[in-house]
Amino acid sequence: MRNALKKFYIALIFLFLYAPIATLMVLSFNASKTRAKWGGFTFKWYAQLARNDDILRALGNTLLIALFSSVIATVIGTIACIAMNHMKKRTRTIMMGVTNIPMLNADIVTGISLMLLFISFGFRFGFGTILLSHITFNIPYVILSVMPRMKQLKPSIYEAALDLGASPVTAFFKVVFPDLMPGILSGFLMAFTMSLDDFIITHFTKGAGVDTLSTKIYTEVRKGIKPEMYALSTIIFAAVLVLLLLVNAAPEKKDKNRHPV
Repeated sequence: MRNALKKFYIALIFLFLYAPIATLMVLSFNASKTRAKWGGFTFKWYAQLARNDDILRALGNTLLIALFSSVIATVIGTIACIAMNHMKKRTRTIMMGVTNIPMLNADIVTGISLMLLFISFGFRFGFGTILLSHITFNIPYVILSVMPRMKQLKPSIYEAALDLGASPVTAFFKVVFPDLMPGILSGFLMAFTMSLDDFIITHFTKGAGVDTLSTKIYTEVRKGIKPEMYALSTIIFAAVLVLLLLVNAAPEKKDKNRHPV
């Protein structure tokens, strides 16, 4: 009885999680524009999506901003971790506390403060201000992903590389960087995801004529969401699902290669 209740509870959780996504996917193949009526199976919304320049432009802006901001934030965050690791314990603790503040702060406060900052410096709102904003709020996520790996490093290995004649740059990229790579990749993926998903900060720092998917969908909600958005959301969900399957399958293949039967 207890096991049956556990299974029912888990099934209920997954139902609430994935029922909206399943509904969205079904609507992307519905020939009727109304959500209350099934008009037959069709791919026309996917065809119209390919011809919708506004949505494709918003998608391109979203991907470019997410990619550039996550790469730049990863570089800055990794360098910050290296610098903080050489600080005194008290100073490093203070810096980590400062790093946590933007993550605990409300997005609307961050968005408004960045907007006022750009206005005070006379920035022209557009792609550049969105990119700077995303880099700013992505850096703490990178630092918190890389720092645990940094603490696990043994300084003696780096010093041994220097004693063997390697330059500081060579010793870093040959000895330190490979050990930090899992944390760096984790921070990059976290930053990319946060940038892809952000709406509030983007809304306050974007200019006229520049849209990301989140701001585009917000505009569509007020006028009525087009079925092309259902098709785009389905494609994004399918791409993420395939990526997760590939990532989870890779360790299994490595284990089989290490332990052949």
